[in-house]
Amino acid sequence: MSFLKGFLYAFSGIIHCIKNERNMRFHTVAALYVLIFARFFHFSRGEYILLLLTISSVMVLEAVNTAIEELCDKVSPERDEHIRHAKDAAAGAVLIAACFAAVIGVVLFWNGEGWLAALHFYGSHPWHTAALMILSVLSVLYIVFGVSRPAKTGQH
Repeated sequence: MSFLKGFLYAFSGIIHCIKNERNMRFHTVAALYVLIFARFFHFSRGEYILLLLTISSVMVLEAVNTAIEELCDKVSPERDEHIRHAKDAAAGAVLIAACFAAVIGVVLFWNGEGWLAALHFYGSHPWHTAALMILSVLSVLYIVFGVSRPAKTGQH
């Protein structure tokens, strides 16, 4: 397998997660909004690193959870207590990361000046407000309905 093919397979796995897992779509939208609003808070380099590590840990665990669920469903399509525990543990790992991400988000974004700057920016620029509203509607549609093209499946 070539080095570049490995990247293609990895991107294929990410796209599969996004297309097939509503939670992954939720996490991508949450990450987008966190990054959009982060610019108003003037975070330090360390705070941005913490933000990016937090976002990536949740998304990585969601991808691992998807892999475990798919493998478990393939190996044991019938109900099995061990499979249930494995799937529950993987989902629990995502939940732990998401809860800590929320706490980190509250700590980092607990700054009234940042929110006032965002409010001023969107309040004084109607086109930006309209763009944010359209993005919000599209985000909800993306989370709920996903992407319209069917996923291609292929073995490697």
